[in-house]
Amino acid sequence: MMTMDEFAQVLGISVGVLRYLLCFLASIPCSWLWRYMPNATTRHLYAAVTGALLSYFSFGAISNVYFAMLMLVSYVSMLVSRRHCGSITFVLAFALLVTCHVMYMSGDIWKSGGMDSTGAMMVLTLKVTSAAINYQDGLIKDEDSLRSAQKKYRLQDLPSPIAFAGYCLSCGTHLAGPVFEIKDYMDWTEDKGIWSPTAAMPPPSPYKFAIFAVFKGFLYMAIYRYLMIHFVIHKLSEPEYLEWGFWHRAGYQYLCAFTARWKYYIVWSLSEASMIISGFGFSGWTKASPSQEQQPKWTRAQNVDILRVELPKSAVDIPQYWNIHVGIWLRHYVYERLTKKGEKPGFMQLLAAQVTSAVWHGLYAGYMLFFGNTVFMIAGARVLYRWQKLIPENAALAQHLFTLVNGIYTIVVINLSCIAFLVLDYADTMAAYRSVYYIGTSIPILIIILGSVIKLPRTERKLRVKKEE
Repeated sequence: MMTMDEFAQVLGISVGVLRYLLCFLASIPCSWLWRYMPNATTRHLYAAVTGALLSYFSFGAISNVYFAMLMLVSYVSMLVSRRHCGSITFVLAFALLVTCHVMYMSGDIWKSGGMDSTGAMMVLTLKVTSAAINYQDGLIKDEDSLRSAQKKYRLQDLPSPIAFAGYCLSCGTHLAGPVFEIKDYMDWTEDKGIWSPTAAMPPPSPYKFAIFAVFKGFLYMAIYRYLMIHFVIHKLSEPEYLEWGFWHRAGYQYLCAFTARWKYYIVWSLSEASMIISGFGFSGWTKASPSQEQQPKWTRAQNVDILRVELPKSAVDIPQYWNIHVGIWLRHYVYERLTKKGEKPGFMQLLAAQVTSAVWHGLYAGYMLFFGNTVFMIAGARVLYRWQKLIPENAALAQHLFTLVNGIYTIVVINLSCIAFLVLDYADTMAAYRSVYYIGTSIPILIIILGSVIKLPRTERKLRVKKEE
């Protein structure tokens, strides 16, 4: 019988990654069995226990100690100081996460093909923080001061310790996400809202959708297994790479970034299957047109839209389609909350959200450089959008060409700047950037400068609004 070491060698991965993947796959039947728990209390307990067991088999006993610390920080702050529990949890949970990143040198482990519990801690940090912030929002009486997300997710009552633990560990969904709200989790567990069996249109059978998600996961695994042999990130530091021409170097960097993304497509597809088969992935019914029949949505489980990531129309769209639920968390709990009601968020709010994302990933120069680059990338895309708005709507060809330009801009910038996310080391990152003449950074900055220097004429719509005022 093949040992774990031998099996890992056949797959070309470390034993730690193999254990993680096996536990991750086990989360699918665990989530399926959740459906047969008799009531809400046993569901919460089952979700917490199975999540803790999967953590133990994947990362060892110490992982559950750190997870328990995160959960205690949030729950105790909600018990002791409801008025400030969101802020307290945000600071302490992120401090604990960063401490673990530094202790384990998580980026180095991931870069070398290993696996540790800090990835799951990252997901759990966002969950406990959002729960505390929403409980703090429950004190706000002025409805007009609340944004739509606050109205939807604020908590009036403190969940029980068992319910909170079930939410945090939820059958192992914390292993790779996606992040979800405690209010949705409570409604799902208690058969309320769209999950109610007595609703006008109750949830459909999840099995065919879950099977399709599993199929996608294994397909992506095969694609990644092929790509990883041909495009390896350490090639960028070899003398042979520097002898290539510019287009060869740039193309290789793009293909390294393209290859790395398939790792995420694998785990997100399998986590999608886990959430779908439990029923929690269901997010309501929709139809494309009035004449069509209602179709079930499973967007709560979806964490990436591959086509929109690989063939983007604009850099502004990337956060909506990559690591979707983390992007939503950043928008609701950082981006919007730093913007005064009635005002439009700007560069500083975008910078704060991206810095938060960088710190969340770990204190590596590569993360800081990459997420710093994304601020300029998105700001540059907004300039391109303003220029595109000057093209007459009836000039369809020009509109399509400009959309193509914006898409190419996004593909070039995101792929040549995300090398920092992969190599992490400052010197290695700068060497990779230098080998392609820093175009992942210089192109967005050049566009931003041009956008500030070239004063665009006001559109007819703006002139009309000003005249009416």
